[in-house]
Amino acid sequence: MCFRVLLLINSIFIVNLLSRSTKIKQKVHMSDFSQFALDETILQALAKINYDSPSAIQAETIPLILQHRDLIALAQTGSGKTAACAIPLCQLVDTTRPEIQALIIVPTRELALQYATEAQKIGLNKGVKAFAIFGGESAGMQQSKLKNGVQILVSTPGRLIDFIYSRDIDLTHVKTLVLDEADEMLSMGFYEDLKFVIQCMNHEHQTLLFSATMPKQIRELAKNHMKDPLEIVLTAVQKTPEQLDHRFIYCRHDERPNVLASMIKELNPKQSLIFCHSRIEVEKVCRALQKDVQGVDFFHAGLSQEVRTVVTNKFRSGKISHLVATDVVSRGLDFSGITHVFIYHLGDDPDIYVHRAGRTGRYDKAGMVVTLVTDRELGTLKHVLETIKQDASWIGNPPPERGSARRPRPQSAPRGKPYRQSQRPPA
Repeated sequence: MCFRVLLLINSIFIVNLLSRSTKIKQKVHMSDFSQFALDETILQALAKINYDSPSAIQAETIPLILQHRDLIALAQTGSGKTAACAIPLCQLVDTTRPEIQALIIVPTRELALQYATEAQKIGLNKGVKAFAIFGGESAGMQQSKLKNGVQILVSTPGRLIDFIYSRDIDLTHVKTLVLDEADEMLSMGFYEDLKFVIQCMNHEHQTLLFSATMPKQIRELAKNHMKDPLEIVLTAVQKTPEQLDHRFIYCRHDERPNVLASMIKELNPKQSLIFCHSRIEVEKVCRALQKDVQGVDFFHAGLSQEVRTVVTNKFRSGKISHLVATDVVSRGLDFSGITHVFIYHLGDDPDIYVHRAGRTGRYDKAGMVVTLVTDRELGTLKHVLETIKQDASWIGNPPPERGSARRPRPQSAPRGKPYRQSQRPPA
């Protein structure tokens, strides 16, 4: 039985704009980017890449960034944070000066490349030079590029600190510092690195902090290193986009490879991401899928930069249909063609589910998230459902109620045969 992807409309956003002592609630209605008084060359570039109207976070943040305000912006994944930052930075750049005027720090090499590419496209007609530096590539080549003039620099923390120590980078002309996916950088252990970079920039500058959540350490960074920052909190009634169809499959631990392959064949997604818990699990699941499904490859942080770049480019171009990956691709990276997300291993943190689910259903497109749930993950599933404010919609038999005298065996699908839905909750 084929599944119809439910498209829920009329997404409701509650926008809170607050400073340290003042909280302001408002709704923003921006019809197009011309209302921001942007340079004509930037408007032309936005039109060329089909940016017709600003998202909620873009409508809120762009005017404030152009006013040189320090800013903390919290928004769900897939909300358009990259362009919300890149558009005003390109507007503010003085192209007659070759120095680094904006510094953007991101957690991963792929996000650094994505950011630099986005800024390059937006600032192309104006003549803005954007570039990304990160580990895994020649430091010498990156140093040469910096010497030739870069106005918007995107970097991972490690490579940036290497360049600071070796005095191969001049940050004295930076007018805007951006920390993107700040909570993810903290979870990866970059807190002290970020403090070090901020302390190196002891001149007057604007600081922008973009994040999905607000842990205590981010509050500390804002309190100690930002000047009266405004805080924008964009939250939906549901933490994941409303056009997503969340489905769950109850199965045994050893049945997951077979069930996953059967579901991919049954749903026939145009392009999908399959999330696993570890690098070892990623490669194991990929090998199993490749026996039954065409166009499968894998991605994790243990791959060389060259291989990572090849895989992401192939996935973006559609040469790879199904990408098995760790959570390194669950934050920030923009793959616009993903129609389905499969969660092979449900993480302990509900926010991990939110970030994974956010890889589909982007830009108001429909998407489906299918999660394999074993007995040991039922407790985590309860917290996930509370987080996304939905009831579980099961494909096949749901798990038995707690306290049942006997636990029936979860349904599984024979290898190579479609995994059919035997029970579907009412719409």
